[in-house]
Amino acid sequence: MTPTIRIVEVGPRDGLQNEAQVISTETKLELIDRLAAAGLRTVEATAFVSPKWVPQMADHAEIMQRLQRRAGVSYPVLTPNLKGFDAAVAAGATEVAVFAAASEGFSQKNINCSIDESLERFTPVFKAAQQASVRVRAYVSCVVACPYDGPTAPEKVSEVAARLHELGSYEISLGDTIGVGTPASVSRMLEAVAKKVPVERIAGHYHDTYGMAVANVFASYQFGVRTFDSSVAGLGGCPYARGASGNVATEDLIYLFHGLGEQTGVNLEALVEVADWISSSLQRPPNSRVAKAMLAKRVPNTPRPAS
Repeated sequence: MTPTIRIVEVGPRDGLQNEAQVISTETKLELIDRLAAAGLRTVEATAFVSPKWVPQMADHAEIMQRLQRRAGVSYPVLTPNLKGFDAAVAAGATEVAVFAAASEGFSQKNINCSIDESLERFTPVFKAAQQASVRVRAYVSCVVACPYDGPTAPEKVSEVAARLHELGSYEISLGDTIGVGTPASVSRMLEAVAKKVPVERIAGHYHDTYGMAVANVFASYQFGVRTFDSSVAGLGGCPYARGASGNVATEDLIYLFHGLGEQTGVNLEALVEVADWISSSLQRPPNSRVAKAMLAKRVPNTPRPAS
């Protein structure tokens, strides 16, 4: 059946980028392939950023060159500027993502420039992408609040999202970067953004710092949003937001939407096995209630699938 909910799996990039331990290229490639095998049709593979700032993504070109692409699966990558875009395309990327913030403080800390300057940097990226027939997605950080500036005005989020849409983004992913949002604050933000960006071009990207991520996803779903970012096993965080926990777990969203009668195209049991495998590789339990519950029901001594 045709999926009615689109899940953008960000675990291999957003989930792993801040891990302190060095993760091998082989592990990353296997994670990407396991996620696609579980039914995820969009798997964010890596980020073409400076290894100085994000050492974990230093193998970005090798990841894209060695990727075993599955039919019907897209493998977008993050690109901060034209240099990153050119390197990504040279390595075989056919979809990229750019990122801006809805708060000046976060923009300065994250990409060392103002919001206006960041959007100016993206203009040549969008032009180059159009010429190369490469799709561009956009992330907006701190759509509810900023660790430096406090609460973010919904109108500011709307303004930034509208500019990214006008530049040519096919979709705007709205990120509650520090995970302080509630259904009420997220709904107010969505109401403002939807006045300037069609709701079908909006995606939700919620972190679970205060345990509100699934509730915020459901509020966004009720609002009409049908695309959501998530990370297998709840991996991830934000290096510029102290204490911010990971993205909402993909398993938790699949369980939610299947319970609502929606189609995701994802095999939940297979996905939980992926969560168990990558969590074991990182030597910790999965940060997903659904994964923990399902794994607890396993028959004792049931072997894990071979790597």
